[in-house]
Amino acid sequence: MVGRLLILLLSVLPTHALSRGAGWLATRTVPVGWRGAVYRGYSRIFGARPEEAELPLEQYPTLNAFFTRALKPGVRPVAPNAIVSPVDAAVGAYGIVEAGTLVQAKGRTYSLGALLGNEALAQAFEGGTYTTLYLAPKDYHRIHVPMDGRITQATYVPGALWPVNVAAVTHVADLFAVNERIVVMLDGAHGGRMAIVPVGATMVGMTRLVFDDLHTNARRREVQQRQYDPAIAVRAGDQLGHFEFGSTVVLVCTATAGVIEPLTLGATVRMGQRIGGLAAHESAGRR
Repeated sequence: MVGRLLILLLSVLPTHALSRGAGWLATRTVPVGWRGAVYRGYSRIFGARPEEAELPLEQYPTLNAFFTRALKPGVRPVAPNAIVSPVDAAVGAYGIVEAGTLVQAKGRTYSLGALLGNEALAQAFEGGTYTTLYLAPKDYHRIHVPMDGRITQATYVPGALWPVNVAAVTHVADLFAVNERIVVMLDGAHGGRMAIVPVGATMVGMTRLVFDDLHTNARRREVQQRQYDPAIAVRAGDQLGHFEFGSTVVLVCTATAGVIEPLTLGATVRMGQRIGGLAAHESAGRR
């Protein structure tokens, strides 16, 4: 009941303006003398781990700088020869792409073609695997590359800014396919493809990429697509972008690239942790 009321309330609020406002507030400079107390207080409330931050807390001038902080070297080792988690998150969904659909929540599915904004592109993922990874405010906010390969294109798809919490996932139809998002296409180093889809949400100032100026919650609300020629070579664990608060990443992998292994709903994963096997590596291991 509470979840339905929250969704009803948000349906009449200007969520894009609210989210831009939250982003603006997060970029206001925090006085040096207050920073340690502010960031430690935030961490206590939400369960973040400031001791993992790369810099002393006093060196983060804004809340946004603290949200998007890098971690100390070695804190998130990257598993070799694997598909790795791109984020610190909780597993919201896992499964096999069947008839072009993904599971959003129990009893709710949505179209992969709608998520990607391209029905023809979605067909290549039939029979592949996917997972939905939800970032809470406590989590490390940077997004990393899940496997070696080349980024060939990125597309900003404007849309709504519903929250991505349990209440919204349960009650908002086609949530991830109607929210703002950026669709990043990655060709695997040994074949196959992966779609990496950071999804925007209410009160997330913006979702940004490190290799392009595309971002969510843009004032120019139209589809913007980039093709990269030459493609951008990346390695598993490289930084891909960041959220300016918590949100969700949907990963979809063709069977020719590898297999995302069964993940328990609600389980915690860490960036760099193995979540799947690469097709080429698994094939070599069987010979």
